Amino acid sequence: MGFSNRFTAMLGIKYPIVQAGMAGGITSPELVAAVSEEGGLGTLGAAYMTPEDMRDAIQHIKWLTAKPFAVNVFAVEMKDDWSGIEAAKSALSPIAEELQVKLPESLRSPDPLGKQIEILLEEKVPIVSTAFGLLSPRDASQLSIRGALLLAMVTSVEEAKLAQNAGYDAVVAQGSDAGGHRGTFDVKRNPMGINVGTFSLIPQVVQEIDLPVIAAGGIMDGRGLTAAMALGAEGVQMGTRFLACLESTAHPEYKRMLLESTELSTGITKAFSGRPARAIRNSFVERVEAADTPPLPFPSQNTLTGGLRKAAALQNRPEYMSLWAGQCTRLLRGGESAAAIIQETIREAEQAARQLARITFDEP
Repeated sequence: MGFSNRFTAMLGIKYPIVQAGMAGGITSPELVAAVSEEGGLGTLGAAYMTPEDMRDAIQHIKWLTAKPFAVNVFAVEMKDDWSGIEAAKSALSPIAEELQVKLPESLRSPDPLGKQIEILLEEKVPIVSTAFGLLSPRDASQLSIRGALLLAMVTSVEEAKLAQNAGYDAVVAQGSDAGGHRGTFDVKRNPMGINVGTFSLIPQVVQEIDLPVIAAGGIMDGRGLTAAMALGAEGVQMGTRFLACLESTAHPEYKRMLLESTELSTGITKAFSGRPARAIRNSFVERVEAADTPPLPFPSQNTLTGGLRKAAALQNRPEYMSLWAGQCTRLLRGGESAAAIIQETIREAEQAARQLARITFDEP
């Protein structure tokens, strides 16, 4: 099956498979490089990284591979709102007591985007992807002038058009099936995110814009790749599929929970970060959502709960960890390398395409 299209030609990659830039330390340089080396596009999830750690990771990726790779950042102002801090702490106190940690007295969320842009420019990162919005015209222009291609995470046709008008090179259309945070621009207008299913969203975005469209959300194998391309997408982005792979730095208990989960295990919640994200529902989600007060807005809730989630990981307590996951976890297999996932996805896509080619239609 031939995979050469606008997207692969533009990025200089062999296969139209993007490994999602999952923030939080999961996308190790080894994972990013392995995907790129095998012909896909590896992505460093740098949104929560300090600028120094981000630079180190980028340089490590360059040492591991000469192939194209991407870096994903949050294109949103990280502005705190602590007005409901006491109520939020009250809701989290039982969890803190069980984990035997103290909730912090004073907090401030980092806002690293400005420095991150400087590093992306200095390191000549070939592809930059953004979530939660679009880069400022100045930042987008500077990156483009330096030769970087820009990918926008979008969840609606309207957002896709905004990305096209802003000079982006391609969009990743994320359906509600997707795990973790999706790229909805305006969560004040859409408090639980824009929730259009992947295979409803893709053909509408393809119809309305002229850029390459990459499908994301619930795509776990070659059948999903073939189906997405049948709807007009020029590639797919997969996140959950790579979470349990050998190069992923996801916690062992996180991987176990993923492999034991089903299509009914996840839900969209603001419990961990204050921004809607799809995760395996656990005790943390149930307790926070049962409280009388809503979580703080993003990024304040994310900062407030950070210590609890770190303690849960150290104590091997998945019931209090943020277990981001999409809706197709029954299709996960543990112990695979990233390269094996790419190879298997391509084989499955070729098989699915051959099956489709055998379909015949009677004359009308």
